[in-house]
Amino acid sequence: MKIDRLLAITMLLLNRRRISAKELSERFEVSMRTIYRDVEAINQAGIPVVSYAGLSGGYEIMDQYRLDRQFLSLEELQSIIIGLKGIRATVGEQEISGLLDKVGALVAKSEKPTVDHLNNQLIIDINPWRSGHQNQEQLTVLRTAVRETKLVSFSYLSSQSESSTRTVEPMGIVVKGFGWYLYGYCLLREDFRVFRLSRMHEINVLSQTFERKQETIEKLDHQWGKRDPSSLIQLVLIAQPNVRAQIEDYFRPEQVTLQPDGTLLVKATQPDEPWLHGMLLGYGPNLRVVEPAHVAAVIKEKAQQIVDLYSTS
Repeated sequence: MKIDRLLAITMLLLNRRRISAKELSERFEVSMRTIYRDVEAINQAGIPVVSYAGLSGGYEIMDQYRLDRQFLSLEELQSIIIGLKGIRATVGEQEISGLLDKVGALVAKSEKPTVDHLNNQLIIDINPWRSGHQNQEQLTVLRTAVRETKLVSFSYLSSQSESSTRTVEPMGIVVKGFGWYLYGYCLLREDFRVFRLSRMHEINVLSQTFERKQETIEKLDHQWGKRDPSSLIQLVLIAQPNVRAQIEDYFRPEQVTLQPDGTLLVKATQPDEPWLHGMLLGYGPNLRVVEPAHVAAVIKEKAQQIVDLYSTS
């Protein structure tokens, strides 16, 4: 539509020093004559577009002109831009780039050097390490299903490596730690569930729609963040100096005490779940479980199973 093109041209002019009619024509796939008419329409709307002739000529907006950004300070606009750049690789380059153009249009050209300088001081990247093109495709499909309130079906692999087919009412998508998760109401379990994106396969959006339930993903996220006190245990660990960096990456400073001999005494509350055993085994011979005894026994048993796996007959 013409109004969309006029808005897009305005955003480009606000974010670029100068752009030629030929470049605008190629970008929007219209004739040069159409671009001339569009620029004239933008001028008539009160936005001062200046035309320059010559080899380096083109269109640009007067330096001091910017769209009214009302109560947003330069620092607040910078925070928005940094946040948008942080999710660009995940939700799609084209979608976020267009939004960045619109936000950038709120900054006067005379302020852009300051914003660029501030942007180079902080980078936020929430994209999980293993994310790639496949993740983007899955996220696009799931976001469409959430927006259109359509059921999704997929094959799911649980943390215990048990496979099942699920049909879910998708509520929303959340990124946590090292991965993306789908929050939704599972028709198989007849309850709300969390599904890790990396374990979801053969995702299909069904034609059947559903009525969205009252619970919000913020409320669900808060509920799932709470741990049942009965499932928590008090861990006491002794770690060797050569894994100090890994220990301090995971545990909080107040949970770690440096011993006179250089070892680390760790006291922390953790959920008594299978993944904990794998995490502790990951430290190899550089960590010993002191308490509780049943966790130490599990680690010893699993370590012996590893030894047996590599033993020759």
